[in-house]
Amino acid sequence: MANETRQITRPRLPMSQAELDEVVRRHDMYLSARLGGQRALLAYRDLTGLDLSGRRLSDADLTAAFLPGARLCGTNLANATMFACNLTRADLRGAVLVRADLRGAVLRGADLEGADLFDADLRDGRIGHRVRIGVIEEVAIADAASSDLEGARLVNADLSQARISGAIAAHTDFTDAVMRRCKLVRADLHHATLNGANLEGADLSGANLQGASLRNAILTDAIFHNTETDGADFAGVLSEKPAGRMLTELGAPIETLLQRHERWAATQGAEGEPLDLSGYDLRLAPSLSGQCLSALRAKGAVFFGLTLEGIALQAAQLEGADFRSSRMTRADLRGVNLTAARLTNADLRDSNLGPLVLPGGRLIVSLLERVEARHVDMRGANLSRAVMRCADLSAANLTGADLAGTDLSEAQLAGAIGLP
Repeated sequence: MANETRQITRPRLPMSQAELDEVVRRHDMYLSARLGGQRALLAYRDLTGLDLSGRRLSDADLTAAFLPGARLCGTNLANATMFACNLTRADLRGAVLVRADLRGAVLRGADLEGADLFDADLRDGRIGHRVRIGVIEEVAIADAASSDLEGARLVNADLSQARISGAIAAHTDFTDAVMRRCKLVRADLHHATLNGANLEGADLSGANLQGASLRNAILTDAIFHNTETDGADFAGVLSEKPAGRMLTELGAPIETLLQRHERWAATQGAEGEPLDLSGYDLRLAPSLSGQCLSALRAKGAVFFGLTLEGIALQAAQLEGADFRSSRMTRADLRGVNLTAARLTNADLRDSNLGPLVLPGGRLIVSLLERVEARHVDMRGANLSRAVMRCADLSAANLTGADLAGTDLSEAQLAGAIGLP
C-alpha cells in the first residue's frame, strides 16, 4: 500500500484584517443561528499577526492555518478544528480552547497564560490525502508534525484531561497550571518548569522529565511508569504520601478535638481546650466548613484543596500553612496570621480579612506578609488594613475587594485585576 510523503502544494492564502473581520462576523451570526450566518472556514489561510482578540470562533475550522504572532487574547475557540495550525509566538492569554483539536499544532513561544484547554487534544498528528480507495499519502505541512509547545508559556492554564502524549514541551513553562488527569505519555518535558502545577492523576508514563523543575507540584495519584527523571527537582511536592504529621498522632479523634476547641473559643477559655495542628497534614480531615476555630494554631499545616466555606479562623496562627486550591468563600479571617502562607489558586471570595476588634477598641490586623497568592480569587473580600508587604499577588482577582488602608508595599501585582 502506498505511503508517500510529499510537500503540500496548496499555498496558504493571505487574508487582510478586514476580510477576517467579515468572516468572524458571519461566524458569530452562524453561532447565533441568524440568517446569513456562515461557519468560519479558515483552513490553510495566512493570518500572520492579525487580531482575533475576544472573538467568538468556537467550532471554526482553522486546519493548517498560519497564525504566527496573531492576537487571540480571550478568544473563544472551544471545539475549534486547529489541526497542524501554526501559532508560533501567538498571544492566547485567557483563550478558551476547551476540546479544541490541536493535534500537530505548533505553539512554540506562544503565551497561553490562564488559557482554558480542558480536554483539548495536543497530541502529534499528520494530515493525510486519499489518492484512491485504500491508498493514503501523507501530506507534509511546513513546521507541523509532532505537537510542539517548546518555550510556550502555560502559566495557570487549565489543562485538565488534555491529551499531550508525544508532544514536544521542552523548556515550556507550566507554573501553577491545572493538569488533573492530563495525558502526558511519552511527552518530551525536559527542562520544563512545572513548579506548583497540579498533576493529580496525570499519566507521565514514558515521559522525559530530565532536568525539569517540579518544585511544590501536586503529584497525587500521578503515574510515573518508565518516566525519565534524571536531574529533575521534586522539592516540596505533594503526593498521596503524608506531607506532615498524621492525624493519628493527635492522641484523640480529630472530631473530638475540634469540638473541644470550639467550646474553648465559645467560652473564652473557660471550658474545652485549644487545639494545635501545626505541621499536620489535614487533607484527610473531616469537613471543616462552618466550624468556629478562632485562635487555632496550625503553623505549616497542609489544608491543600479542602473546602473551608464559612470557617471562622479569627486570630488564628497559620504562618506557612498550605491553602493552595482551597475553597474559603465567606470565611471569617479577621486578625489572622497568614505570614508566608500559600494561597495560590485559593478561592477567598467574600472572605473577611479585615481587623479584629477586641474589647477596649484594640485592633488585631490580618498579616499576609510574603504570602504566595498567585491567581487567588479575592473578589469582594475585605482586606482593609491587612498587611500584605512583599506578597505575591500575581494575576490575583481583587475585583470589588476592600483595600482601604491595606499595606501592599513591595507586593508583586503583575497581572492583578480589580486594583483601584
